[in-house]
Amino acid sequence: MPQRDVAPIGAPCWIDLSTSDPDKSKAFYGKLFGWKAEDAGPEYGGYINFSKDGVPVAGAMRNDGQSGMPDQWSVYLASENAQATVDAAAANGGQVVVPPMPVMELGIMAFVTDPGQATIGIWQPGLHKGFGIVAEPGAPGWFELHTRAYDASVKFYRDVFKWDTHVAGDSPEFRYTTLGEGENQQAGIMDASAFLPAGTPASWSIYFGADDTDKALARIVDLGGSIVQPAGDTPYGRLAQATDPTGARFKLVAGS
Repeated sequence: MPQRDVAPIGAPCWIDLSTSDPDKSKAFYGKLFGWKAEDAGPEYGGYINFSKDGVPVAGAMRNDGQSGMPDQWSVYLASENAQATVDAAAANGGQVVVPPMPVMELGIMAFVTDPGQATIGIWQPGLHKGFGIVAEPGAPGWFELHTRAYDASVKFYRDVFKWDTHVAGDSPEFRYTTLGEGENQQAGIMDASAFLPAGTPASWSIYFGADDTDKALARIVDLGGSIVQPAGDTPYGRLAQATDPTGARFKLVAGS
């Protein structure tokens, strides 16, 4: 089981779900991935922690609709100093969405947008170090930004989050940069200019590991979710995209 105690600085370290129906989401992900849900309590605003085999894997909070945002998954990158990271984001073409905010003794969170207007979370760990399982079935396995502002975004994540960037593809058909290389890859940025629909903002997506992508898609439909992109073979595994019952999108990956 690929486990870790703490994420490298700049790497994805936590994910959480904004959901209009927490009970429905708890049931869905519990049955799909075997997650156990635990309410953090009123002092944490009703936050929900998900664990798999006793190890933290994700979180969720109620989407009350006031922001106008749809139900969605968010990605957080690890930071040694959330305020310094927010300041660097503002100085490098980003905008502050949520300034650094202590979450009791667990850590400090913030949200910024990058030059392509994708929202990314920041987490300065305290007692809460982030997810402890990576790249196994039922756990987050890969994190990917689709953006039209490719060059500016690569520079942003390199300068703000101190990414060690590596070019994985630089052809007109496939421009892709990773954080780390080889077995140490943590996340990727894709130039989506050629296929991102007009009006669709840049965004981060999460790939969850699956033993069998096709069986997972069938299970998703049985549980009230929907298929966005059917399973297909790629050099990186058999990939698919789906939504949960409240419409939050996520991706699946099996094999490699």
